[in-house]
Amino acid sequence: MTRATAARLGAAAVTGVLLGAARPPLDLGPLACIALVPLFVAWRGRGPRAAAGYAFVAAVAYHAWLLSWTWYFGAVAIVPFVAVLSLYWAAAGAVVGWLDRRYAASPFVVAAVWVLAEATVARGPLGGFSWGEVGYAFHDVVPGRALASDGGLALVSFFAVALNAFLADAFCAIRARERTDRRGWALLAAGLAAVLVLPLVATAVRSEPPAAGTLRIAILQGNDKNRDLTAAEERDRYLPRSHFALAAEIHDPVDLIIFPESSMDADPRTDPFLRANLTAVARRNHAWVLANAVADAPAHGNRPAGAKALNLDVLYQPDGSVEGTYAKRHLVPFGEYIPFRGLLEGRIGAINRVPRDFEAGHTPGLFDVAGHRFATIICFESAFGYQVRPLVRDGAQVIVVSTNNRSYERSANSAQHVAIGQMRAAETGRPLVQAAISGISAVIDADGRVTTRTGLFERRLLEATVTATTGETPYVRYGEWAIGLSAIIGVGALVVPVRRNRRARSVESARAPGDEKISADHRIAGYKTVAPYRDPPEHDFSRGTSGRGASGESR
Repeated sequence: MTRATAARLGAAAVTGVLLGAARPPLDLGPLACIALVPLFVAWRGRGPRAAAGYAFVAAVAYHAWLLSWTWYFGAVAIVPFVAVLSLYWAAAGAVVGWLDRRYAASPFVVAAVWVLAEATVARGPLGGFSWGEVGYAFHDVVPGRALASDGGLALVSFFAVALNAFLADAFCAIRARERTDRRGWALLAAGLAAVLVLPLVATAVRSEPPAAGTLRIAILQGNDKNRDLTAAEERDRYLPRSHFALAAEIHDPVDLIIFPESSMDADPRTDPFLRANLTAVARRNHAWVLANAVADAPAHGNRPAGAKALNLDVLYQPDGSVEGTYAKRHLVPFGEYIPFRGLLEGRIGAINRVPRDFEAGHTPGLFDVAGHRFATIICFESAFGYQVRPLVRDGAQVIVVSTNNRSYERSANSAQHVAIGQMRAAETGRPLVQAAISGISAVIDADGRVTTRTGLFERRLLEATVTATTGETPYVRYGEWAIGLSAIIGVGALVVPVRRNRRARSVESARAPGDEKISADHRIAGYKTVAPYRDPPEHDFSRGTSGRGASGESR
């Protein structure tokens, strides 16, 4: 390995570290404005294979830090998980490297390719994993949340990546200042102005969603044990008893009482102890009660009842009767079900932690409470904006997230989950209530601001007044248009080299006999005369991220 290659690999790793620092636990969000610059400089002019390699290194450094909480499940969990997620970055790097060699990778093209990679990993395989998107770093940045309201998280990522790409171009232009003309600086300035000013404009024109009244809620965070329960505690039913004791402390009028995910140790519809206590809580407070538990899935075909499980929310009316249920629809692979179980059993002992698979629900969790419609989602479902958006279109005025992050102990997982909730609230213009069994529970307003929160493993009753909202943000109304725009930009970037090659062939066929032979790079650039392409030396930073020379002109 040459010293230059080692330096580039180091720069790629720096990108991963900086981007990881932009997310909790350090949560230095603005670092995401510059975190990708080292990677973009490192892969400049290297071609698709090298660009993919540098992107993979950056992704490994980023995801290993961001998702370090998966280490609680051992190396068998974190190593393949990080590797698979990093392949998406590598694919994006390969595409950008290919376009760069053909002078078609402008900063906006780089941003479009990145957004498409993030959209892909959020959807597949196995349901996808939407946790590492660049846009989440801006959960506490007002312009970032404004962009999310307009075009979802994808639009936030687009602007963040484009800003990094323009900064990389500016850095390299400064390094090659003797080859930079006024037009090149003007293009850089215009690009930087666009990615900096447009988020501020989005912030200025953003309007508050119409208020639809208030909902008084109570969150019961009852697990203060940063460990697995002992056999004696399980026999004594510690978790439900702890939550029922907190419910007894409710004295002010409330509309909705939330028992978080896994707070019940059996199906509350059939367990006499749970049913009696939940009914009593509802009647005593004249309130609706939302409780969660693992329940047996009903029989289906030849499958007996209980062969699979349901992650189930049960809603009780103020008179103690069951209003309805919601079974989690987006299940977590290797957490709530084991893909290819028959193939893996006996080979990987860790899958024994999931003795039976969960069954996905099929209907949305939309309920009317005290004159307001709320949507209930469970745990990591809140990380998928494209699944939360339809709930708001169907009339949800408040979003309730019931979650259990106890397995991740005091890691950054819970803080990252709250940050994700902030972006969901900003996207939809709806307040979001996150009820966590061991923390962090939080109340987030319709702008994405956290108004109150608990600590980890803090046994606490959290009461708050939530302002329900109506109306539609541009994201709710128009959906994932930022991803569609990125696809159009990406297709356009792929067309450019084809058109240039056709034009070059036309010029070559039209030349008079005896004319000087057109070089290969002349053909790529069409009618413009350029120097033959060579890989720039390791110290040459004259080629911009856009695949253009420092002057901004196509070569």
